[in-house]
Amino acid sequence: MTEVVPAGRGLRRVIGDGASVPDGEVEGLDESDFLELYRQLVLLRTYDERSVVYHRQGRIGTYAIFWGHEAMQVGATYALDRGDWIFPSYRESAIGLVRGMPPATILSWWRGHPAGWWNPLDYNLASICVPIATQVPHAAGLAWGKKLRGEHAVALTFFGDGATSEGAFHEGANFAGVMRAPLVLFCSNNQWAISTPLSAQTAAPTLADKAIGYGMPGVRVDGGDVLAVYEAARDAVARARAGEGPSFIEAVTYRTAPHATADDPSAYIDQERVDEEKERECVGRYESYLRRLGVLDDETVEQVRTVAAETMRKGIAAAEAEPPADPELMFAHAYADPPPMLREGWLG
Repeated sequence: MTEVVPAGRGLRRVIGDGASVPDGEVEGLDESDFLELYRQLVLLRTYDERSVVYHRQGRIGTYAIFWGHEAMQVGATYALDRGDWIFPSYRESAIGLVRGMPPATILSWWRGHPAGWWNPLDYNLASICVPIATQVPHAAGLAWGKKLRGEHAVALTFFGDGATSEGAFHEGANFAGVMRAPLVLFCSNNQWAISTPLSAQTAAPTLADKAIGYGMPGVRVDGGDVLAVYEAARDAVARARAGEGPSFIEAVTYRTAPHATADDPSAYIDQERVDEEKERECVGRYESYLRRLGVLDDETVEQVRTVAAETMRKGIAAAEAEPPADPELMFAHAYADPPPMLREGWLG
């Protein structure tokens, strides 16, 4: 079992601070796992930072930044088997990278190019949901279907704190609880729904407290601690696979970047808090942990960062090498009988 963060916050954690808070351990992980987690964290961080630059250069449209969320995304998905399913929100747009999806595919999605479409069966990864919380009932339905078929696959769905105020979240969580579906509900609580703070989202003491209303356990974990996230997700996945139903994980962090590239958070954010949280960002915390453990050195760090940067360079080149999309694709599957305006105009 992981240790609990001091000051009574009730968050499960593994990674200490190298001083007053000691490091914990997670059973079942070896040095190769530690390094693979690090590679995935660096790859997602590199993707996010390059995508912001890509946007500023006018090469993609509005982009949802996930800087500081990498530990939640990597830790949760590392607990899954390859046959398990992931249902992302827009904040997890690059999650396909941990399943081997080419960066060019995700970049093309943000460019609005059809090369950004993928067959979910290729990666057991559902399409990215931009409408808030709509992926939750999707995930609950797939998980229930797997149970009905006697399969042992688990579904994990990501959503933000703001999604817990949506009807789709309630419907999906309630359905999963009633049907005892093998589902992990993973809430990335960064404490902001665009400019709406968590205090205006709910009267519940914590978001994890909501789990009791759906007949499932709820746990809170330090969202900046990739190992604590992994452990919490591993336990929830094991519970789901054993037929014990869904679980709710509230991973608590603080959003240090704008909601998206179209957002100016200076009107509502506490900059001092942002600066403090940036000092505790998840990739650096994990890197320090691995150095204390003696499994990471400067050479390995440089190698991992170089590979990630080269992967992104190739991905950007591949995305921009795609030929222009045919505008008719917008309507190809929209009408059985196209209206006259389209037949005479777009479709000739």
